[in-house]
Amino acid sequence: MELLGIILVDGLIYGAWLFIVSVGLTLVFGVLNILNMAHGSLYAMGAYATASAVGAYFAFGGDSFEFGSYLVMLIAALAVALIIGPLLERGLLRHFYGRDHVVLVLVTYGVFLILEDLIKLIWGVTPLFVSEPYSLLGNVEIGPLFYVTYDFLVIAVAFVAGFSVWFWLNKTRQGKVILAVIHDREMSQTMGVNVNRVFMVSFSLGVFLAALGGALTAPMISVSPGIGVNVIIVAFAVVIIGGLGSIEGAAIGALFVGIARAASVHLLPEAELFIIYLVMAAVLVFRPEGLFRKTQARKI
Repeated sequence: MELLGIILVDGLIYGAWLFIVSVGLTLVFGVLNILNMAHGSLYAMGAYATASAVGAYFAFGGDSFEFGSYLVMLIAALAVALIIGPLLERGLLRHFYGRDHVVLVLVTYGVFLILEDLIKLIWGVTPLFVSEPYSLLGNVEIGPLFYVTYDFLVIAVAFVAGFSVWFWLNKTRQGKVILAVIHDREMSQTMGVNVNRVFMVSFSLGVFLAALGGALTAPMISVSPGIGVNVIIVAFAVVIIGGLGSIEGAAIGALFVGIARAASVHLLPEAELFIIYLVMAAVLVFRPEGLFRKTQARKI
């Protein structure tokens, strides 16, 4: 029972991180019908922006109020979304709406390559370290193990982010407008909905969620070129398991993957590298559309 509890805690921590990283990807697909290959680079830009901003914060007197670094992390992620989101959506992606999915994948893959080089151009190839926010909250003891309290902050942020997106989409007027656009873009436009603005806001929110995932990860790792590559792979696995376009599916998919990975680490470490893809394959055998993919109306 003790080992089971450890697996569940580890799986919840990793799953929460996965959900934050993945929810923006599934949101963009649900609204814009774009499988965004550049999502990993947006995550990386959030991590780099956070590392630079938090480093500057402590360099210029942030030691007097260390908890302010968490606000700096949030502002860094928001800045990436406000700059990159509208620029990409208005400047590039809007010219490809309605095209075949393969074309959109190639376009966003091109954006991914450009952003990866842009990151190297701005920040160079030297790794960045910013560990102060990670150690600031201390440790917590659960059973025989000690966990960094920051990990549970990630769980809290994942819950708040997921609930906020769900509430916004399902309980607010703006969210219902977005749902109307998802179900019937042409009819929504005919009824006076500014579809272009809906697309820009939705894509920028997806960028913010990707950058937020990077911002939360920055204190836990060495921020270096290439960190977005592995992230986009596991993010795709999560949204495919849950069902493309489903917020609930992304949450369940992230939880499945998190617990499966934690069980593998503790029980069969040799399987850690491919356990995510094993879970994905098992789900797709029985549910090719994912666990929570919503039924789409067919136009006649």
